[in-house]
Amino acid sequence: MRKAGVFFRPAGRSGEAGLAFIRVAVAFAMAGMALLFLMVVAFALPVFVQGGGGGPFSWSWAPGRGEFGILPMVAGSLLAGGLAVVPGWIMGLCLCCWLMAPPCVARPGLWRTLVGALVRVMTAVPTVVYGFAAVFLLSPFIRLSLGGSGFSCLTAVIMLSVLILPTVVLVLQAGLGPRLEAVAMSGAAMGLSRMELLWNVVLPVSRGTLLSAAVLGFGRAVGDTMLPLMLAGNAPVMPESLLSSMRTLTAHMALVTSNEVGGAAYDSLFMAGLLLLLINGCVSLVIRRMGGRS
Repeated sequence: MRKAGVFFRPAGRSGEAGLAFIRVAVAFAMAGMALLFLMVVAFALPVFVQGGGGGPFSWSWAPGRGEFGILPMVAGSLLAGGLAVVPGWIMGLCLCCWLMAPPCVARPGLWRTLVGALVRVMTAVPTVVYGFAAVFLLSPFIRLSLGGSGFSCLTAVIMLSVLILPTVVLVLQAGLGPRLEAVAMSGAAMGLSRMELLWNVVLPVSRGTLLSAAVLGFGRAVGDTMLPLMLAGNAPVMPESLLSSMRTLTAHMALVTSNEVGGAAYDSLFMAGLLLLLINGCVSLVIRRMGGRS
C-alpha cells in the first residue's frame, strides 16, 4: 500500500509476534520486580516484629551484645546524600549553564565539546576508581590539613558530590536545553545573549527540572556503595562532625554480607534493604511527580 509517497505494510503475523514478545517481556519484568519486593518484605517482616531494645529500630549496632540497630546507618545514608547533593547540584547547574551558553572565549565550541564529552565519560567511570583516587589523594590531604584519619563523612561527601555531578548536568541539559532553544531566536532579535536568556527567562520557569536534578542526584548518592565503603570510615555510629567516621546503609549491607551468613545480624540486612528500597522508591515517585508538573 502506498500513501503520500510512503509505503505501508499491514502488520500481519510479524506485528502480532512482536506485540506478543513485548507483552511477555513486560510480564517477566513486572514479575521480577514483584518477586524482589515480596522476598525483601517476607524476610524483613520477622525482623520488623522483633521486640526488645536490640531490634533494628535502635541506635546501637553491637552484635556481640545482641544489638542490631540500623538507625545510625539510615541517618548516615540520608546525611551523606543530603550533604553531597548541595555542592553537586550547584556545580552541575553552573557547568550546565556554561555548556549551553559558553562565555566569549577563544573557540568556545571546541571547549564545550571537550567538556561535554568529559562529562559523559564520567558517567561510565566505575565508582571504585573515584574511591581509589580519593584514598591516595583526598584522604591524605584532609588528614594533614584538617586532622582526623582522613576517612570521614567529609571525604565521602566530597567524592559523592563529584559522582553525582554528571548525572545532574545531563538531567539539567535535557530539561533546560529545549526551553533555551525555543526562545533563542526571539532573544537574539531583542539583543539578549544566551546566558541572559538562560538566567532571566529559562531558569525561572524550570523549577521542576531543577528540583528533579537535585532529587535524582540525592538518590544516586544514597544508592552508592563503594565510595562510602572506602572513604567514610564505616563506624556504625552517628557522626559527631564532618571529620568523624560513619556508615551508610549500602556500605553496612556490603560489610555484613561479607562476614555473616545467617543469624540476627544477617537477618537485619533485609530490614536495611527494605528501607533502602523505600528511600529509592520515594525518590522515584518524587521525580515522576515533578516530571508531571513540568
